[in-house]
Amino acid sequence: MAASDPNKLLAKADKLTTLSLTRWNADWKSATALYEQAANGFRVARNHEKAKIAFEKASKGQEMLSSPWDAAKHMESAAALAKDLSNWQEVGDFYRKASELYMECSRPQPASDALAKAARALEDSMPEEAIQLYTDACTTLEDDGREQMAFDLYRAAANVYIKLQKYTDAASFMLRLGLAADKCNATNSQSKAYLSAIVIYLYADDFNQAEKCYNDCSQVDAFLRSDQNRCASKLLAAYRDGDVEEIKRIAQSSGISHLDHVIIRLARKLPTGDLSALKAKNAAEEDDELDEDDLT
Repeated sequence: MAASDPNKLLAKADKLTTLSLTRWNADWKSATALYEQAANGFRVARNHEKAKIAFEKASKGQEMLSSPWDAAKHMESAAALAKDLSNWQEVGDFYRKASELYMECSRPQPASDALAKAARALEDSMPEEAIQLYTDACTTLEDDGREQMAFDLYRAAANVYIKLQKYTDAASFMLRLGLAADKCNATNSQSKAYLSAIVIYLYADDFNQAEKCYNDCSQVDAFLRSDQNRCASKLLAAYRDGDVEEIKRIAQSSGISHLDHVIIRLARKLPTGDLSALKAKNAAEEDDELDEDDLT
């Protein structure tokens, strides 16, 4: 039983990797096997702190043995244990290291997945870091031409931005999703992303940016012919007319209800600002147009 004591296994492994006058070369092969046994033993005993340390050392061992895939797996185990311990900085560091190791194996999908796991774990405690991790996870897939696998990551990043009330950044990520969807010919996802961006701008009480976004996105034929485009057009028209009831009606329509739940919640709170100034400006522009047409 003593041989299976994880503390003794860990100590023995450490001794095999420590150079001394009598040990000139580290025995990483034997040590790594012991680190793995110790890690599993600590995990069974629910000693998360020591299990985390052992998995980190086992990862280092596999790396020294030129086995980055196994090293990445152990690093993910260490990250999961760091999460259980609420050690958020280590969660991010360990999952990033795992991602790097997966990329050494030319495996971008698990590399991106590791970054996404870190991002989800850090959304509440370190939201800015979570956004960076989501961004890096998206870029990893984009660089490999796998944009379609990143759709949920774009949405997740946008949602964190919305929680932080950084609406321009949230809309930008939705537009990035739209561009990725365009590359995949995923026209429905593309049109939903563009409508989502417009809703976000309106929620931020930035009608001018919402209108510009609509006009820019309408240059894309798939969006121009979509139900989402018609929904956005009606929504912007209701804003110009200062018609609060129409805005609320559109927010309850199927065009909105098929979007992500976070965007639906924003839409159901529209309008957020005072429409009187916008309505007056629109009426003045119409009067100017009538004056120009009046030749008598």
